[in-house]
Amino acid sequence: MPNPKRRHSKTRGRKRRTHDALKATTPGLCPQCSEPKAAHRVCRYCGFYRARQVRAVNED
Repeated sequence: MPNPKRRHSKTRGRKRRTHDALKATTPGLCPQCSEPKAAHRVCRYCGFYRARQVRAVNED
């Protein structure tokens, strides 16, 4: 494999890495109870996923 002939500057490496940061995910709203929930996850408040009850939830 080819190797670099000279060392790259710190600025050049940092410019390449500017887009590597992770972005925070924004929660959506549960269609059943309107509480915030992560996408593709069971709602922890009502236990629904894709309009079906998939987990029993304690109502305290």
